[in-house]
Amino acid sequence: MASRTPDTRVVVTGLGVTSAVGQGKGDFTAALFGGRHAFGTLKRPGRQVPPAPAGAPDGAEASFLGAEIAELTMPAAIPPRVLRTASLSSRAALATLDEAWREAGLDDADPRRIGLVIGGSNVQQRELTQLHARHADRPEFLRPTYGMAFMDTDLCGFCTEAFPIRGFAQTLGGASASGLLAVLQAVRAVQSGQVDVCIAMGALMDLSYWECLAFRAMGAMGSTRWADDPAAACRPFDRGRDGFVFGEACAAVVVEREGARRHPAPYARFGGGATAMDGNRNPNPSFDGEVGVVRAALAEAGIPASAVDYVNPHGTGSPTGDDTELRALREVGLTRARINATKSITGHGLTAAGAVEVVATLLQMREQKLHPTRNLADPVDPSFAWVREEAEPWSFETAVSLSMGFGGISSAICLQKC
Repeated sequence: MASRTPDTRVVVTGLGVTSAVGQGKGDFTAALFGGRHAFGTLKRPGRQVPPAPAGAPDGAEASFLGAEIAELTMPAAIPPRVLRTASLSSRAALATLDEAWREAGLDDADPRRIGLVIGGSNVQQRELTQLHARHADRPEFLRPTYGMAFMDTDLCGFCTEAFPIRGFAQTLGGASASGLLAVLQAVRAVQSGQVDVCIAMGALMDLSYWECLAFRAMGAMGSTRWADDPAAACRPFDRGRDGFVFGEACAAVVVEREGARRHPAPYARFGGGATAMDGNRNPNPSFDGEVGVVRAALAEAGIPASAVDYVNPHGTGSPTGDDTELRALREVGLTRARINATKSITGHGLTAAGAVEVVATLLQMREQKLHPTRNLADPVDPSFAWVREEAEPWSFETAVSLSMGFGGISSAICLQKC
């Protein structure tokens, strides 16, 4: 649950985001409020099941639905030599970090007092799968840099080589809760005085067809039910849901001690946060865990549930996950707050999701406007204060965002308007 920390106020001073619906805060915000999606059949090489050999029995379904980044624009300041061997996950990290870094004005900060937490593990599976296949018959030609590239810490290496981050850099794995866990870890690093500024990133998880097959087999990833209508496939909290739909994404959040540097008005102040384990290796969610982290986050913030104006839920489109989350929100008294589902627009970014949804929450808070929930035609529980087909103005000061992950991880954060 929430740990006790020094009475240090922490604020968000910079955001960066890269997703299938838009790169950068401007495009991403427009896509959110416009309900613009990018769902279709996944086409990136390495995400289709290879054809069965001649004479072999028919294998698994060959294609999967999701949302992919059409084109990734890299900052001019990143040298070509750095990008030459960078994976898709590394390139997305660099582009996203650049936006957050520039907005927060971190060139003026002491590099020795800047930290980086990258949320995610096993995030480069597609490129590794392709590399293994390419060198299966000639392993002696494998690039020596593979010795670094197969580790997720390689993203830390790319980021700290391109940006003056000299405090610390580390990865943190928590399955689909990784992005939010990274934000919470960054906040604690600032509160404890370990660094003055910390960047939290939810890394782009680059799935291969192996992970897609496994997710579908366990019933977590959406089936082929909507193969002819990909736009309708991602439907969190709707009775027609049948699993998550993948969406490529990466997000970065800069947090620092309030008043430590001169910078533009911050997005919001950290109120409270919590994580918990339910002692369960499996993918099923925990009602008790979700209730516990929300209560602990609100307790740290010092506010009752009735003071929360908006909830950004985990909301994957998993029948069990959605039902459990709504039960938990009802149990803690978050039925008055407005609620929408960011994944209905972006898809499920897995390791990136929690950070993407913190970014979405803060952009909505700044605009005082809530994005629609796509495909919410028949809510599983219509008694909640849903935002449905259209974006709506909403004056709000306090928000809660939740993320859950395989392995029994629950997490929550409370953010308050400055």
